[in-house]
Amino acid sequence: MIVSVMTLISRVLGLVRDVVTANVLGAGAMADVFLMVNRIPNFLRRLFAEGAFSQAFVPVLSEVKAKHGDDAVRELMAKASGTLGLIVTGVTLLGMIGSPVLMALFGMGWFEAYLNDEPAGEKYLQASFLLKITFPYLWFITFVALSGAILNTYNKFAVAAFSPVFLNIAMIGAAIYLTPYFDDASAALAWGVFLGGLLQFLFQLPFLAKAGLLVRPRWAWQDEHVTRIRKLMLPALFGVSVSQINLLLDAIIASFLMTGSVAWLYYSDRLLEFPLGMFGIAIATVILPSLSRQFATDNHQEFKRTLDWSISIICLLGLPSMAGLIVLAEPILLTVFAHGKFTAFDASQSSLSLMAYASGLVPLMLIKVLAPAFYARQDIKTPVRIGIIAMVANMVFNLMLAPFISYVGLALATAMSGGLNAWLLYHGLVKRDIYQCATATLWLLAKAVLAAGLMAAVLWWASPEIGQWQQMAFSAKAKQLTLLVVIAAPAYFALLWLFGVRINQLKRQTIAETKS
Repeated sequence: MIVSVMTLISRVLGLVRDVVTANVLGAGAMADVFLMVNRIPNFLRRLFAEGAFSQAFVPVLSEVKAKHGDDAVRELMAKASGTLGLIVTGVTLLGMIGSPVLMALFGMGWFEAYLNDEPAGEKYLQASFLLKITFPYLWFITFVALSGAILNTYNKFAVAAFSPVFLNIAMIGAAIYLTPYFDDASAALAWGVFLGGLLQFLFQLPFLAKAGLLVRPRWAWQDEHVTRIRKLMLPALFGVSVSQINLLLDAIIASFLMTGSVAWLYYSDRLLEFPLGMFGIAIATVILPSLSRQFATDNHQEFKRTLDWSISIICLLGLPSMAGLIVLAEPILLTVFAHGKFTAFDASQSSLSLMAYASGLVPLMLIKVLAPAFYARQDIKTPVRIGIIAMVANMVFNLMLAPFISYVGLALATAMSGGLNAWLLYHGLVKRDIYQCATATLWLLAKAVLAAGLMAAVLWWASPEIGQWQQMAFSAKAKQLTLLVVIAAPAYFALLWLFGVRINQLKRQTIAETKS
């Protein structure tokens, strides 16, 4: 609940940030450039800092804490921060210096246009410059992820969950107050990204100090625990953030498509991230330390119960979110983003990719709780193999679908590969006799599917025609959308109640009971 509430605050401000960004950039060439240069450090952050490092670091840290106490934790933090910090400093400097090379790689379509002296080549030049500004975000956010992982292990979840608020505030401030001083609004927003990373970094330092966990970093490449983290981390670079790799590959292919494709995919993905972060990532953040402790203490039954609870909550909250996003895709985009330079046409185009992305929401959320079951056991190889299979499948799906339905095919391919990834993870847990869904959980999920389907039918019946949405003023759109949500949410939970689902079935004491 703590993580979800803090994440909700962050996501709401993130939505405001995206509204402001859409207002000043629209979905044209300038938007494509900024969203691409913002995506590269974010991709590396999720892959390198929050992704691979956190999933390798938390199980080792939980074990050290359980077996050796707080002094050993402080020593591990000093060694891990010093070793990781020096590596990330080198990567950051290389990224800033080599930004033209990175943009040639990640924006191949723009680089090709630059070589052929075509107008789209300007995107490549501008993106190469802006990447020098946004890339240091990786350095700041790596330490934010490190300190957040440590605080989470001590059950201080609120600080890390609240930190992204500062990025949103910085970017909103840059859009409002800095854009008048720049010829190109994308440059002002790039400085907002830089400032947001700095603020998040500074915000967490006092909390680490108060907890007695603020230590001086030390280089310790050969340390026993650092070596274990390294060995777990290297394969996880591929396995833990497959969905992010897929999204980046989508952006690369989109750079060859019509102008606006990168922006349409971005805005639809941002709406998908709202429930994904609220529920999927929040639950995954909380259960990883618990699963790690339960495995370290050989508490296998609690391990299985924690997974059962997580999957139940994910599906009970994810299924109505998926149904709502699919049915109300265009109305949501018209209400939230269709202002300033973001047109009704952009909302219509983006709604197609949002529906495609949303079809894979529940599998993408399930990945967030199934993968930690392997990481908690310090088994990185299995999810890595599965992640590589899913990534290859995503590329195959891209090549199959993009020639026929353009950028929508890229979104649909991501959803399909996410479904494959989730199924293979679950199958791997069953095959190793680690976990299998209880019969009661399967019945609960069947009731949730039926309730979400009926809720979607109610939404479809109650929603006005798209032509009416387009003609409404913003206030009328907001009221209508709020009314639909007010109708849908109680209807869904009332249907669950009618099907026999009770709140006490969803309560789980595992997290609270394993704080020590």
